[in-house]
Amino acid sequence: MRFEFGGKAVLVVSATSGIGAGIANAFQQAGARVRVTGRTEQEANEARSRGLDAAPLDVADADAIARYVTQFDRLDALVNCAGLIRRQEEHDPAVFAQVVDVNLTGTMRLCTACRPLLAATRGAIVNTASMYTFFGAGHAPGYGASKGAVAQLTKALAVAYAKEGIRVNAVAPGWIRTPLTAPVAADPVRSRPILERTPLGRWGEPEDVAGPVLFLCSDAARFVTGVVLPVDGGYLVG
Repeated sequence: MRFEFGGKAVLVVSATSGIGAGIANAFQQAGARVRVTGRTEQEANEARSRGLDAAPLDVADADAIARYVTQFDRLDALVNCAGLIRRQEEHDPAVFAQVVDVNLTGTMRLCTACRPLLAATRGAIVNTASMYTFFGAGHAPGYGASKGAVAQLTKALAVAYAKEGIRVNAVAPGWIRTPLTAPVAADPVRSRPILERTPLGRWGEPEDVAGPVLFLCSDAARFVTGVVLPVDGGYLVG
């Protein structure tokens, strides 16, 4: 990438595949010492096979997060990518609450646990919002509500953490080609409306999200905080 992170320590939460993996790989290529987490030991092992320092972590478990973070001697950037969607099931309040607990409260748990480390380095946080931060998600109300709240959380923490020199921003990915979206991308009937609305005329790749994340964590963005940056090929304005 076009950024240098030599000597920097970066944590990418939920980075064993998809967008998170693309971000972790980009930081690694830029010279950072990267740690990643996955939901299970199997996911962590897969990341280790790619040369990453990986561990399983449940973002809904505050005690597990606290124990994990105590292993760190330094942290310059935290990227929160953990997310859960339970399409059509989220009208059940119990499922709704589970999704919000992972997507919103999980993000808050990581920000809170990593705050002292980031204050020591005047570091940066990047959270992951979504197109459903801006659009209604009738099929996934918990996901949509949580991603809307991630944007507001990002703005709130940008204000709260500024006095410690910590910048807090978010990216809002559009239609990115990942294992989760592969069936849609491969289906011309489902993919066509997406491409027709996207001015740049293609699906995004995880690397397309990684670049903006590295920018937001770099000194090039040292006066940028509280921003929710769409990375969508123009889908929002299409």
